[in-house]
Amino acid sequence: MVDLTANLKSLSFESGLSDEEEKLLHLRERAAGRAVCGCAHATFLCKLLHTLRAAIKRRSSRDSVAMGQDGDLCVGILGLGHLGKQLLLSLREKTDIKPSHIKISTRRPESAVDFAQGGIECFFDNRRLAAWAHVLFLCCRPSHLPKVCADLRPRLPKHCLVYSFISAVPVNRLAQLLGHSFILRPQYGFVACDNANVWRPPSRVPVALSEPLWSEASCPLALSGGISLDQSWVCAVLYSLLNVCTSASVGSSDALSLINSLFQDKWQHTVELNTESYINSSCASSLPLHELFPWINLTDAQTKETPLSNFLSSSKTMQQCFSAAYKSLLETPVRAGRD
Repeated sequence: MVDLTANLKSLSFESGLSDEEEKLLHLRERAAGRAVCGCAHATFLCKLLHTLRAAIKRRSSRDSVAMGQDGDLCVGILGLGHLGKQLLLSLREKTDIKPSHIKISTRRPESAVDFAQGGIECFFDNRRLAAWAHVLFLCCRPSHLPKVCADLRPRLPKHCLVYSFISAVPVNRLAQLLGHSFILRPQYGFVACDNANVWRPPSRVPVALSEPLWSEASCPLALSGGISLDQSWVCAVLYSLLNVCTSASVGSSDALSLINSLFQDKWQHTVELNTESYINSSCASSLPLHELFPWINLTDAQTKETPLSNFLSSSKTMQQCFSAAYKSLLETPVRAGRD
């Protein structure tokens, strides 16, 4: 049956708006853009972590060190509203993470029946999710946060990276509520711009992420369409990779080699991160190659000046390398044959 009303401007959302309301349409587009960027950046981080853990697992096998089940990235999503569902779809369609390594905790598990049929476990048990996950995405409402944090706090392992989409709660406050320092919270902002209409994505975010236009527009260090992202997010991502190596007992020299390998061949002038890129020169000079890097407080890394933030600000080549890696990983097709 043909829809006779399709594409009629008189029935569109915009047709019913007053002149004053039409001036605010860019906010709708930027809200959509923020959802695309949020899912894109979270997906990129998971691809980095997934690749890094696989490399650590291969290295451990060569060295006859059993890494066990920890070799596979386990991703937990707390909350399955609109953003949680779009994130889940992005992870399923844009990464090689197995469905059995993604779990969801939501107040309405029955709403995820389609995902459960695809092999993703869904339940309502925040503590269980926290104890299991390597990366835990908070996609709940701000009003639910005190209860959620009370549930998570006693069961949250030190090595679990908490990634918060709750914009109303700053990272310092979240760290207090959780008693946890391994937290990453993207700080998005809005700036004056004439091309906010770049953010007119399809209804499903993964479809947008499959197009080079969107990977270009959502690039963390060069966001388009009136949306900005603080550079501290990039620093926190790089420090997160370092903490993963530390938690897996990978020495400083090998940790740097593994992290640098994630960005090799992505840009013609690759800049390698070294010890002084991450920690101050006095600590770097006294750190033996086989010793572990100190555990990095990610809350401090996002709120204070660090050696890495200074290095990233001063190195245009490193910025280009990170951006190239972002676009490359986001556009890389998912391998077939996942279970």
